[in-house]
Amino acid sequence: MLSEQAVPVVRATLPAVGGALDRITERFYGRLFAAHPELLRDLFNRGNQANGEQRKALAGSIAAFATTLLEHPDRRPDAMLSRIAHKHASLGVTSEQYKVVHEHLFAAIVEVLGDAVTPEVARAWDEVYWLMANALIAVEARLYQESGVTEGQVWRPMEIAERREETADTVSFVLRHADGSPAAAFRPGQYVSVRVALPDGARQIRQYSLSSAPGRPRWRITVKRVDGGPAGEVSSWLHAHAREGDTVEVSAPFGDLVLPGGDGPLLLASAGIGSTPMLAMLDHLVNTGSTRPVVVVHADRAPATHAHAAELRRLVDALPQGTLHLWYEEPGDSGARPGRADVTALDLPAGTTAYLCGPLPFLRAVRGDLLGRGTAAADIHYEVFGPDLWLGTEG
Repeated sequence: MLSEQAVPVVRATLPAVGGALDRITERFYGRLFAAHPELLRDLFNRGNQANGEQRKALAGSIAAFATTLLEHPDRRPDAMLSRIAHKHASLGVTSEQYKVVHEHLFAAIVEVLGDAVTPEVARAWDEVYWLMANALIAVEARLYQESGVTEGQVWRPMEIAERREETADTVSFVLRHADGSPAAAFRPGQYVSVRVALPDGARQIRQYSLSSAPGRPRWRITVKRVDGGPAGEVSSWLHAHAREGDTVEVSAPFGDLVLPGGDGPLLLASAGIGSTPMLAMLDHLVNTGSTRPVVVVHADRAPATHAHAAELRRLVDALPQGTLHLWYEEPGDSGARPGRADVTALDLPAGTTAYLCGPLPFLRAVRGDLLGRGTAAADIHYEVFGPDLWLGTEG
């Protein structure tokens, strides 16, 4: 909670700070990477830096957090904090790095806003930053403890036990510990980070959902190749170079889009490679003999681009109350509906909890349709592959 002294200052300056956040975050990252080039080389996603998405996500998170402090002083935006904390933990972020961020972020604020940053304004926004940072540090400390790892020490070598070509641009890798010990437990829907050494010496990191159920001695990830530029440098490297018997660095599992317990009805809606966490959830439901109603929606470009299509059908067929609805932009003779996914005409039981994963336009469209038909916002959960550009817009 903000102090009584800070509340009117933050309220008065939020429009100016919010309006300048894009310039502030651009200046911040420039300063940060000039002082610590190793962070861009080995921690931050160079693709998200190149396309500006990380700047937008940071600006959105700061604005959303400050707005919540003012409009709802008795609560924190826990969903937003949880999503960020899980991503940070999967990267091995440490509490000490928040001090580095603070130094360069506030220097950027002063550079952009100049004399408007009086000592009073600086103190008030310092409160905002450390309220958010300390909340994240606390959540991340709990995540590290629950995962059985030391702060920041999330990496372990894993051997590629199997490589399978799923489609022309997706490959599955089955991962195991070289000593034969079983892979760690995880919750259906979680992801791991994979870190690879690139030709220029960088060790870049990307996240991939675990695409089969927990409880097995091995993990599986499915990697879609992204062509061109820094955005696709890890997936392209894995497609070109990772083979059975090779070793890769993999993080402990994290992620807050996880299958809930109970017997309530579920909607699992995905598009493209967003199907991977849904496969783990479905696999878990089948393995545990679940009888809960499960409506599965998937959208893709065409049958040939739908990775794990046969597996998805098999898992849904194995659920006593499972139903599958497919949409392909080019369905051919597959029997799928043409065009984009439309959940408005589906028969969803009362009390359905929805889990969404896919590109941002898909998430916005499906969430909007669900809200329009009366699904409570609290019952709609989502995962974004990449920076969360939805922050502050969820309503």
